[in-house]
Amino acid sequence: MKKILAALSGGVDSAAAVLSLREEGYHVDGATMVLHPHAQREAADARRSAQAMGVGFYQFNWQSEFHRDVIEPFLLAYRQGLTPNPCIFCNRVVKFGRFLDTALELGYDAIATGHYARITKEYGRWLIYTARDTEKDQTYMLYQLTQEQLSRIVLPMGDMTKADARAATARAGLDIAAKRDSQDICFIPDGDYLRYLIEQGLPLRPGHFVGPSGEDLGPHKGQEAYTIGQRRGLDVAYGSRVYVVDKAPDGAVRLGFDSALYRRHVLVEQVNFIPFDRLDAPRRAQAKVRYSQHTAPCTLLPRETGVELFFDEPQRAVTPGQSAVFYDGPLLLGGGIIQSAW
Repeated sequence: MKKILAALSGGVDSAAAVLSLREEGYHVDGATMVLHPHAQREAADARRSAQAMGVGFYQFNWQSEFHRDVIEPFLLAYRQGLTPNPCIFCNRVVKFGRFLDTALELGYDAIATGHYARITKEYGRWLIYTARDTEKDQTYMLYQLTQEQLSRIVLPMGDMTKADARAATARAGLDIAAKRDSQDICFIPDGDYLRYLIEQGLPLRPGHFVGPSGEDLGPHKGQEAYTIGQRRGLDVAYGSRVYVVDKAPDGAVRLGFDSALYRRHVLVEQVNFIPFDRLDAPRRAQAKVRYSQHTAPCTLLPRETGVELFFDEPQRAVTPGQSAVFYDGPLLLGGGIIQSAW
């Protein structure tokens, strides 16, 4: 019988994953990762769920490692003028890195999480496909996984819906069955990332707003307070709607009309592919440049430091520091970090 250590977040999906694996006959234990000071409530929910399901439970306290491997790169990206996605760092280094390594050291054969995605093996290669519940699909967050990691990961939620998950946890008598999904960055639960950056000692880069015609529209509160496509919170008196269209190295935040936000070319670096090791020739695909978007048709072009995406239609608010993720229909091809767009 395969032994699996399931990552319990304290939410519905990870608990439903445990219940599904037990029904399939696996030996399953649970574990939660305490990664930041706000994690204690989620850890308590995870412990109660494990007890209610009758599975063994571990608690790993990795706050210092999380700060080093996730928060520090998050802060560094902001210092470089980027808008990072810390969940990408966390999945690569913590959830499917340190957690997997620890599980193997403890004698488990594999790990499981509550991510909505499907893993299969075809022609000797581990592949990732989008989830049955397309509204909950989380393949965008998994593009950095390696073949070795994929061989040791089980994702039971790939063939389930959110309604299935709630029903399963309710049948099991778990008090989290109706718990709401978290929408914020886990270590910034109130969503005020600017306050967090300041508390972490990040010096905000001063500068001025520059208008659509190059006019000086006055000082802003720090370049890190703004992201590409932002309209609200600019506190700029202008005759029509303007948006953040660029952040310049000199500290300027350039504003423009909605039409100025669209780009067809996107340079992507730190690329990882799933079905193959590298891209040797142009390839048709679909891609999205942020988690909440739908995919759009494009051509992947190999470049010396990564790939260039050439979209059939311009894409709105492409943001350096975010991830661009590529697909062939439901098959996840890979992804990387956006460096620039034009």
